[in-house]
Amino acid sequence: MESHKNTEDFISLTSADTEIRTLGKAGFRSPLAEMASESPCPRFISDSDRILIDTDAKRLAEVISNGEQPPSFELAGPREDIFFDPTETGCAVVTCGGLCPGLNDIIRSIVLELYYRYGVKRIYGIKYGLQGFIPKYGHKIVDLSPENVTGILNLGGSVLGTSRGTQDINAIIDTLIEKKINIVFMAGGDGTLKAALAIDSELRKRNLPISIIGIPKTIDNDIFMVSRSFGFDTAVDVATHVIQAAHNEAAGFPYGIGLIKLMGRYSGFIAATAALAQQDANFVLIPEVDFDLEGPNGLLTKLHERLKARGHAVIVVAEGAGQKYLEDGDSQLDKSGNVKLKDIGIYLKDRITDYFKYDGIDISMKYIDPSYTIRSLRANANDSVFCGFHARDAVHAGMAGKTGMLVGHWNGSFVHIPMKLSAGKRKQVNPRGKLWHTVLEATGQGMLLNNTEC
Repeated sequence: MESHKNTEDFISLTSADTEIRTLGKAGFRSPLAEMASESPCPRFISDSDRILIDTDAKRLAEVISNGEQPPSFELAGPREDIFFDPTETGCAVVTCGGLCPGLNDIIRSIVLELYYRYGVKRIYGIKYGLQGFIPKYGHKIVDLSPENVTGILNLGGSVLGTSRGTQDINAIIDTLIEKKINIVFMAGGDGTLKAALAIDSELRKRNLPISIIGIPKTIDNDIFMVSRSFGFDTAVDVATHVIQAAHNEAAGFPYGIGLIKLMGRYSGFIAATAALAQQDANFVLIPEVDFDLEGPNGLLTKLHERLKARGHAVIVVAEGAGQKYLEDGDSQLDKSGNVKLKDIGIYLKDRITDYFKYDGIDISMKYIDPSYTIRSLRANANDSVFCGFHARDAVHAGMAGKTGMLVGHWNGSFVHIPMKLSAGKRKQVNPRGKLWHTVLEATGQGMLLNNTEC
């Protein structure tokens, strides 16, 4: 998946930047080694197995000619020797932030890999995100076993529940110590990564050998240094059906307009990709690309021209687009520390309706916001498989004693990424890249700006 890449950031990375911290010497033979006789798997991975971060041949040649090592990530996968004794290991799984298709697939795959492949029997599910670690909330920590996760991949949401907001790091660590938890698997987005970093840092200060493994979860696909996150494929899949339905509605009425608001607070990957998958959209608006409403090249004028020419139109807008029109100096933050966005969908619906009413044109507007419907669905087949890879590689990393890292997908492989490289940053659509250029070609919408000087 294309991202708004800063190649200077890639080139400036060193081996120290991509180094994955381990809790100590791996002193136990992996139980997976005993299974090697039963099948050709596993192929054990060494820490020296690396995946290049930047694959541009010219830039690589420049780095090598300067006598430097090209930046790379540690390849994910099972290690022949592990840090934790499976018979003594306790693990916890927690899902944080907004719902996303695939969370139950993640939970299930972690449990099955720990239980059947490593022989870990003490696995806990933390209820309602980080709140579940804090006794005052009264959320019961549950035991996870193959029996109680068997069918959960057929369900949407998260069987563990979730929550937003920061919690007391020391209280979380107290629970880890009390429950004798050695590995914590945290599925979440940027806020979760920041919390995981804070927990890992405090554990390091206390010299506590507890592994913190992140699993990047964002339906918007906007985690930095991760090429694709689970749930995104499902979101695009469902969004294409919504776009098709909006087109059918718009085409069925004179001067029909289908307006769809999709997820994408800061990154328009879902809107752009879904529009290309269905190709019924005539206008796509994303946070990364500015647009004017009025004027000869503004959205309203271009929409008017489209209706005159074809009699109907479909507009896809990401939730974070056009926020400049909604600024009122009263920005508020949600529990995760994100700015609460104003509703661009409703705003556009009202502005478009008023514009055509003033011109005496009787439009038929159909406004669709499927966001929470999509978020709570079960994962589609592609995402479900993707979640399985993510979860199993997270288990391999945790059992090997890796910590302060997340399992991510990069250049076709699953790799170990230091949390510090991704936390607090964001991946975005490149306005000059292939994805957005193709959207412009497919829609023919133009730049929707009256001043197009670069």
